[in-house]
Amino acid sequence: MTEAADLDTVQQFSLIIKSPANMSMKTTESMEDTTRNRLRKECLADRDLQDPSQRQKKSQEIQAQLLRQPFINKASHLFIYVHFRSEVETLALIEHCLAQGKKVSVPVTLRKESRLLAVQITDPGCQLVPGCFGIPEPTKEQIARAMIDPADIDAVVVPGSVFDALGGRLGYGGGYYDRFLPQEAPQARRIGLAYALQIVKQVPMEPHDQYMDMIITEEKIYQCRELREEA
Repeated sequence: MTEAADLDTVQQFSLIIKSPANMSMKTTESMEDTTRNRLRKECLADRDLQDPSQRQKKSQEIQAQLLRQPFINKASHLFIYVHFRSEVETLALIEHCLAQGKKVSVPVTLRKESRLLAVQITDPGCQLVPGCFGIPEPTKEQIARAMIDPADIDAVVVPGSVFDALGGRLGYGGGYYDRFLPQEAPQARRIGLAYALQIVKQVPMEPHDQYMDMIITEEKIYQCRELREEA
């Protein structure tokens, strides 16, 4: 191929990349990313502004609502996130479930592999230490002796930054639960815990984003799966 032909090919390729259709696609993707990031930033800022005593009171109400659900009473194995910073608090929930004789596992973040492990705990006070991103996680010794098969999990209690009534969810941008839920624990019921201020009209979902089956706030229980089926 001649140098002139090479130049012509490059120019044609450049025109394709800069075509209105491609530019429009990139603009749309950019706008969607901007919207998702804006929603995430706004909801997290509002969540952080709550007084700690307010968060605790709301968390207690959310926990009480969750424990009234029949499927929770029937579940033998729950996978529950350990709260961090201003998330809906879960330590009391974990301790209650353990006292009821349920098996409880919690997430361990494998940052290099971009995935979560499920590790059983029996004593949160002794078996949890600051881990990835500073989030409380099981000790190395507990991980070595108590890693469990996610296929045994009955329900997964999921954190997040933004939710909507149909079960749409934005996490924190790492995609850990978006991989764990369909790949590791597809059989498990998915319950999102959130404050009412984290619920928006519609989350701009992407193909990899996973929907919740239920979302519980201090004000309302959203039966998301049923709402999606009715929509």
